Amino acid sequence: MSNVALGSAAVAAGLGAALVGFVVCGLGVTGRMRFALRHARGATFAMAAAAVVAVVAMERALITRDFTVKFVADNGSSTTPPVFNVATMWSALEGSILLWVLVLCGYAVAVAVKFRKRLGDPLLGWAMLVMFAVSAFFFALMVGPADPFIAVEVPAGYDGPGPNPLLQNHILMAFHPPILYLGYVGFTVPFAFAVAALATGRLGEDWLAATRRWTVAAWGFLTFGIVLGAWWSYETLGWGGYWAWDPVENASLLPWLTGTAYLHSVMVQQRRGILRVWNLSLVIATFSLTILGTFLTRSGVLASVHSFTESGIGPAILGFFAVIVAVSLALIAWRGDRLRSPGRIAAPVSREGAFLANNALFAAFAFVVLLGTVFPLLVEAFDGRTISVGNPYFDRMTRPIGLALLLLMAVAPMLPWAGESRRPPTELLSRRLMAPMWVAAAALVLSVVAGARGWAPLLAFGLGGFAGGAALRQVLLAVRRHRWRGLVGRTNGGMIVHIGVVLVAVAFAASQSYVRQAEFDLAAGQAAAFAGHEIVYVGSAVVDHGNRTERVAFVRVDDAKTYGPAIATYPFASQTIGIPSVRSTLRDDVALSVLQFPEEAGADRVILRVTVQPMVVWLWLGGIVMAAGTALSLIPAGSRHRRPVEDLAVTEPAR
Repeated sequence: MSNVALGSAAVAAGLGAALVGFVVCGLGVTGRMRFALRHARGATFAMAAAAVVAVVAMERALITRDFTVKFVADNGSSTTPPVFNVATMWSALEGSILLWVLVLCGYAVAVAVKFRKRLGDPLLGWAMLVMFAVSAFFFALMVGPADPFIAVEVPAGYDGPGPNPLLQNHILMAFHPPILYLGYVGFTVPFAFAVAALATGRLGEDWLAATRRWTVAAWGFLTFGIVLGAWWSYETLGWGGYWAWDPVENASLLPWLTGTAYLHSVMVQQRRGILRVWNLSLVIATFSLTILGTFLTRSGVLASVHSFTESGIGPAILGFFAVIVAVSLALIAWRGDRLRSPGRIAAPVSREGAFLANNALFAAFAFVVLLGTVFPLLVEAFDGRTISVGNPYFDRMTRPIGLALLLLMAVAPMLPWAGESRRPPTELLSRRLMAPMWVAAAALVLSVVAGARGWAPLLAFGLGGFAGGAALRQVLLAVRRHRWRGLVGRTNGGMIVHIGVVLVAVAFAASQSYVRQAEFDLAAGQAAAFAGHEIVYVGSAVVDHGNRTERVAFVRVDDAKTYGPAIATYPFASQTIGIPSVRSTLRDDVALSVLQFPEEAGADRVILRVTVQPMVVWLWLGGIVMAAGTALSLIPAGSRHRRPVEDLAVTEPAR
């Protein structure tokens, strides 16, 4: 069977399985055929099997260079290296939707298997119904405007252009999108259970407990995917940066912000039974923002290296987004009376008060980013004018929010829950924050000694030390009490995540505040001094890599290793592509990019851009620490009767 026939049949079968599952769950939850819920699991397996077959058909077409498949003819090439040939599937629109469906079906199967003993429960039935509905929508996209298995006739000897040159010269391209999708799509699970809770009226804390680890896992994947994307940008695009507030970058940041707010406030609901409307709204907003991000990246409304070309799926995704928002708001309004919380925040100076302030800051952060991202699109749509919102807006508006969040990261874990301590909160804070304050003072002194200047970065370093010291204190207390189990569980793993966030925040402040960049016109053997480094241009050479031809500039940094930034020419590309090279150390990075090889008779010259940024490598290390903390938070902490560290801290003996 041809790849076109096999893939098309698999997509159609997947859509059929999703619709059958939707109908079966619908009959079950309405009470007409309650027993039907127990048969919904079979539909998830059928749907997932169809997705796997479709992906296998596409990958087989790419690997064998089957140019009778239009997607392969448009994006494949015999010269594409093997690993990037496999990754070609998610480098363009139709293949990315196929990957989305595969991940979504994987989550649906995981939910059906995990809760197999509760298949007769209407709450699970409604959740599965929502997941089938979302799956059916994305399968329908592939049957319609995003069909990846269109047949095409090509002349004998035809060879495709390959993926975008920027997407086939760094190994992170093979990992960044799938990991990001695991986060994006993973938020479907808590959203489905939130809708189920609203539909069934079971608005207590059971659905939160059922989805906690699913939400944490999705958040962890999204976090690591964003960090890998920044890393890819830094080492691929050659502009000397890693985050430019690109609208598509913002599209991944928005659900991360609301998801982070939800993970914090859900602890308040589980503990006090309050913030029910707020938590439901955050879950719905997070999933809705993943769909909005899908629209931004796949509709063609944005011009970005991250986004795909203009396509016909934009109106469909935008309509789906509108339906999600409308139905969710209608359900919340319908259950308004039953969503009233039985309790309230008794004291503002308490842990629940701090979490509420934390949520307000995350919501403000998300609003600022959403406004800066969507406003130019709205102006263009309604007024016809093209405007842009640049870095100054985002930097100026988000900086104070970020600094306030660092402060809350230090203070919130040290506060007791309202009514759970006989001591005044201020007395507890003064004692518990003593060590973090010393860490903050040491961080400030070290920063000044190292040459740091400016109120904003110095404040970031001080607050970073404060928050990091507080998180480290909690981890050390947990390890002292519980040994190795002091590193696992929601609270302890969360503190490790906080340490990773502090590393990222401090590294971001340092690298953005003290970046230095210059351009040099160097002849072979000529040296230049810049930002405490010596740059020597050794010479150049032309290197053939099969899928591209590079002219490499050999540059020695500080009389040590020689690096090779280059300009590459791809057979089907209309322009040359720069390939930077980076020397990374714990202290700073020296990024080298070739701007031009001046054509002079008998001369070997290069125009080189040199970018020096401190502490960049700590961004990637911080991301790894955050991923590790997320994984540790998914491990059960141990005995259900053992009090978590944040409660134990309340009853610490006086010194």
